[in-house]
Amino acid sequence: MSGTEGLVVEGLTVRYGRVEVVHGIDFAARPGQVTCLVGNNGAGKTTTIRGILGLQPSRARQVTFQGRSLSGVPTHAIARHGIALVPEGRRVFADLTVLENLRMGAVRRNGGWHDEVTLGEVYDLFPELRDRSASKAGLLSGGQQQMLAMGRAMMARPDMLVLDEPSMGLSPVLVNRIYEALVALRGAGYTILLSEQNANLALDLADHAYILETGRVVEDGVAADLADSARVQAIYLGA
Repeated sequence: MSGTEGLVVEGLTVRYGRVEVVHGIDFAARPGQVTCLVGNNGAGKTTTIRGILGLQPSRARQVTFQGRSLSGVPTHAIARHGIALVPEGRRVFADLTVLENLRMGAVRRNGGWHDEVTLGEVYDLFPELRDRSASKAGLLSGGQQQMLAMGRAMMARPDMLVLDEPSMGLSPVLVNRIYEALVALRGAGYTILLSEQNANLALDLADHAYILETGRVVEDGVAADLADSARVQAIYLGA
């Protein structure tokens, strides 16, 4: 993946109306690594991602990606900078086929609509999608839709994948399937920013993690070390 600086966020504050939800947090997502924002529902993970990507009004001392400022940059332009979002709730185009959904992920790239190489990589990672390529996306199961949303983001050939709560609403079997795919993407060199409630899986996958509570970073460090911390064990891992 290109770029040497990754994503750097300093002093990010996000509001919904007059209510401040994220309170001046700092974090970074380094190139070639998996960085995770871990926290329970309401911790501010999704709001943080929305603020970074221009989907929710925010302010910060700086938000940069690969040395470029993202402050004030509209969401569609941020996507052109090389960031692809797999949103919470998947948000597939229900009336389009699986293949059409995947090709939609590549429309910002010249010739992307006809990119058979990346399409083959997606199908190799998710053979389930190859088998359903002509099916309407709205007819897929929740797990298949999550695979489709991830594949659509891959079609953009991004410098960073951002996944917001990829395990939400899925059975344990499907959650494991999604995380197997994330392990493969990590092995392929993808830079990944992950928002996740499932601390066990997230900390096992990630290189570095940030623990969020009520819109604040309360702990951060090497993911394997955090998994062993008393606080994380007690609150998130059921110890």
